[in-house]
Amino acid sequence: MIRKLTLFYLLMLSVTLLFGCSQENDPKQHLVQIYIVALEELVKEDEALNHDMKFIAIDMSNFQGVKKNEQEEIIHYFKNKYQVTVLDATLEELDGMGYFHSEKNSLAGILLQIEKLKIKFNRSVEFEGSKYRSSKGAVGIEGSVHYKDNRWIPKEVQMTRIS
Repeated sequence: MIRKLTLFYLLMLSVTLLFGCSQENDPKQHLVQIYIVALEELVKEDEALNHDMKFIAIDMSNFQGVKKNEQEEIIHYFKNKYQVTVLDATLEELDGMGYFHSEKNSLAGILLQIEKLKIKFNRSVEFEGSKYRSSKGAVGIEGSVHYKDNRWIPKEVQMTRIS
């Protein structure tokens, strides 16, 4: 009887360690933080594009696994940090709202897009994204976000295109 109890407790401990600890670093549980880090890297890239920006538009149309209230968290973060209007919109939607100046082919703000987000391991996510201000002012980057010291941080971010 004691042997069965000991085996049962060892089995329960193993299951807890195997599955319980993996949730802490599971990127799917931290998508808001991961997207914020990736989007911040876009804002930092080619900061001249940010000059006198009136708004930040974030195209969240392909943010899989991010609920509406989590999208609002992302918008709130950027609104508080940069003190400008923050929208969830595509370039086409911005045009329809009057934010795109077709004669200048430009925006009075910036449009951030995360085109790809790929979970590699429990502590690593790769992404590709772009920042658009005009047809002559845009950049693309790729990089990764890693979980270290209880937070998600950027790593290996590089520019892939510029116009």
